[in-house]
Amino acid sequence: MQNKSLNIGILIIGFLTIIAILAPLVSPFDPSVIDQDSLLMPPSLKHFLGTDTLGRDLFSRIVFGARISLGIGLVAVGIATLVGLILGAAAGFYGGRIDGLIMRFVDIMLCFPTFYLILAVAAILGPSIFNIMIIVGLTSWMGVARLVRGEILSLKEREFIQAEKSIGASNLRIIIRHLIPNAIGPVLVSATLGIGGAILLESGLSFLGLGVQPPTPSWGNILIESKSTLGVAWWITVFPGLAILTTILGFNLIAEGLKKKLGG
Repeated sequence: MQNKSLNIGILIIGFLTIIAILAPLVSPFDPSVIDQDSLLMPPSLKHFLGTDTLGRDLFSRIVFGARISLGIGLVAVGIATLVGLILGAAAGFYGGRIDGLIMRFVDIMLCFPTFYLILAVAAILGPSIFNIMIIVGLTSWMGVARLVRGEILSLKEREFIQAEKSIGASNLRIIIRHLIPNAIGPVLVSATLGIGGAILLESGLSFLGLGVQPPTPSWGNILIESKSTLGVAWWITVFPGLAILTTILGFNLIAEGLKKKLGG
């Protein structure tokens, strides 16, 4: 109860997750239905957060967009964490040529500006929800790999690992049953921060037209309309932006709370 950062972060993300799961029940309108009589309406009792240039209810689109943005963030970070765990564990445990090969590959990947690499791959593969998950996941694992490698390098010389080796435990058993569980703490913090970063990346790609494509709502493609309506419809910019800000803040608070808890 004393870990305020963790508690506040869990409350924020828990609330957003419940809203996303219950989107069909929470949303007062179909997020894709065009209403020519309600174009660019400001926030009112009928439309809590106003409407967009096609008369679609902005609150409903943000609520359904939470499903897409949170889903992409979780899946992309899941992919990145899995790849990073496998490669980092192999590099740290086996060392030698395997370690050198994996770490040089990590160095090469880190030489490319991540966002521009994602832009290039997204342009080649084409914009879709599935592609965005894969692209963000496969371009974000390097930090996890280096973190896991460092943890395992320090753990593999401990007495309990030497004891496992002395009784004939296989390398795979040692890695899965002992090394990874003991190295998972910093990975959890990194992954939690990564979810916020993945959501921000998806929003940027969708804003540029290379992410989730309309009429499927995501927070990024909702913001596309703000480029031409900022002067007359401030709500199209403010409310999706607040949704992104609040979500990233929630994940950052959880990561900070986990770091304090694990560190303590």
